[in-house]
Amino acid sequence: MVDTLPMSKSLDQLYKNQSLIYKYILYGVALFCIVFFFPKGGQFKYEFSKGKLWQYENLKAPFDFSIKKEPSEIEREERAIKSSQLAYYQFNTGIAQAVSLAYNEKLRDVFPASSYNPNQLNTLTLTGHVILDKLYKYGILYTDTTKPVKHFFLLKNNEARKVSADEIFLISDVKDLVKTTLQNEGLQSFNAPFQELFLAIVRPNVGYDEELTNRFLNDDLSRISHTRGTISEGDLIIAKGEVVEDDKFKILNSLRQEYQSEVWSVKNQYYILSGYAVLVALVLMMLFLFLKKYRPSIYENNTKVTFIISNIVLMVFITTMVVKYNETYVFVVPLCILPLILKTFFDARLGLFVHVLTVLILGFVVPNSFEYIFLQIIAGIVTILTVSELYKRANLFISIAQITLIYMVGYLAFQVIQEGNLNNIVWMNLGLFLLNGMITLFAQPLIYIYEKVFGLVSDVSLLELSDTNSKLLKELSNKAPGTFHHSLQVSNLAEAAANEIGANAMLVRVGALYHDIGKMLNPTYFTENQITNVNPHDELSAIDSAKIIIDHVIGGIELARKNNLPDRVIDFIRCHHGTTLVYYFYKKQQEIDPEVSDSLFRYPGPIPFSKETAILMMADSVEAASKSLKNPTFLMIDEFVDKIVAGQMTADQFLNANITFKEIQTIKKVFKQKLTNIYHLRVEYPE
Repeated sequence: MVDTLPMSKSLDQLYKNQSLIYKYILYGVALFCIVFFFPKGGQFKYEFSKGKLWQYENLKAPFDFSIKKEPSEIEREERAIKSSQLAYYQFNTGIAQAVSLAYNEKLRDVFPASSYNPNQLNTLTLTGHVILDKLYKYGILYTDTTKPVKHFFLLKNNEARKVSADEIFLISDVKDLVKTTLQNEGLQSFNAPFQELFLAIVRPNVGYDEELTNRFLNDDLSRISHTRGTISEGDLIIAKGEVVEDDKFKILNSLRQEYQSEVWSVKNQYYILSGYAVLVALVLMMLFLFLKKYRPSIYENNTKVTFIISNIVLMVFITTMVVKYNETYVFVVPLCILPLILKTFFDARLGLFVHVLTVLILGFVVPNSFEYIFLQIIAGIVTILTVSELYKRANLFISIAQITLIYMVGYLAFQVIQEGNLNNIVWMNLGLFLLNGMITLFAQPLIYIYEKVFGLVSDVSLLELSDTNSKLLKELSNKAPGTFHHSLQVSNLAEAAANEIGANAMLVRVGALYHDIGKMLNPTYFTENQITNVNPHDELSAIDSAKIIIDHVIGGIELARKNNLPDRVIDFIRCHHGTTLVYYFYKKQQEIDPEVSDSLFRYPGPIPFSKETAILMMADSVEAASKSLKNPTFLMIDEFVDKIVAGQMTADQFLNANITFKEIQTIKKVFKQKLTNIYHLRVEYPE
């Protein structure tokens, strides 16, 4: 027993702190992943941009290094080599010899000795050999081989010779060559038999050698120099106040690349990784501190914290992969999806804060980090300011158009600063911003995926749930029509109040529509569904009646889970009565047993924990009780609303709701106006 007590206490302590332990593990995993994704190299300690002044002290070369050519320069040289590269063709000598033998054998069949004298036969034989010599001097191309445009190399007897494309034949050229040669020799009368003879024996013998052509091409490409001179240690690279012009910019870029590869060595890499880890750890720490101080409800929910961290890691991963592939495409990464999604599921302030932290992390990865950070933060702010009501499809398109425009305007402004004009604009970059905007449109399906994976709920889902033709609400209207009508009235009251104090009106409306679905399990035990004077509670004890009334909350939660309602909606079912009493039956039981415990008549709770759930509690009570008013007046409604809300406040139902007295007063004012409209009260004019 003595040994097991400390272990039991340790397990209890571990269980109590499991949420905190999980956050530590999540923090460590995120830190490791982000640092692991970072490019392996040291950071150059100077920031510079083309066209700007060098703001640091005179910079001298710390070591010997080569000036690297720009990728575009190397690409131009490669294109020039490829365009001037001559193809290689193989000449098959064996086919040419075989054709010559075939000619000698078949000549006597076409021109028999009995029909021609020796001189004629000799002339015809020599003429045929002239034609063969012309055809197979450089050969005949195979039919599936493309004819060279101008010149090519013909490999014959292991010797390559540059040949004009006009000097090589196709099978289709044989007929014309035979005809022309015979005309030149005055033997055009023999054209038909010669055509027949050559058509039978001639075979192509020259083919394109792709392997050899590529080998010589690769040899030429490998000889391209990737540098244009060297800078010796101690040479002045740039002086303080000097403009970073094109040549200086290339030298500084070369120094930065060389510096990063020099610094990253077995000796230094652990120090560099430690530096990265410290800086990223600080950024992630700021996120956790922000959540703990300003968003405690999110901080306590490990699923939501995991969701936020996962999105940061995902954006870092995608951006680093793009930079490693081709840093030109860095602006294709739709970073504005991050604040857009976070605003959808949480709020604008959190979305912008996380976006800024993510951009700061990416500042270590991307080229021209100042330009990148500036454009991404501005775009993130525009996202937060413009994106709203995503369930309206046009809003997303309009917001993305504004974001894309900001990217383009910002990019053009940087071009003017760096180049002094707009003559050298890389138009492809503007296309990249358009592509970025198109990819950002995938935020909609991504929101749907996140809802399913992390159990979150967006305004789009809330809009779908608010449809009164949905399966669950239709079932409620059929089984408990009075409750359904009550829910509609409560949703109107709650939505109007939420709009007035800046709460989530769509969430309140949906919560109000579903808050009483548990009543359809026993609809006749609730007065709004009773259509006769028979009350089933008359046959039950007060305790049993109270249990049935209280159980509509628990039954509603089970029904909601069975129908896959989001947790945020189920929260309204759970706490719309808080821990209040079923007062009517409690008083009824007290008449029989004055010492009866009120715990049998109290809802299990919890009490409302947000403005939205507090609004629903007030709206539900006010609407339900308003049915008891007979011939209501302005004064009656005013006193009636004040009394109900005051009773809930006295019962401490709003302690956890983060709602102010001023907001409660505003809510009551809205309720009074709405009830006045519902009961069609008119000002009484004097007779």
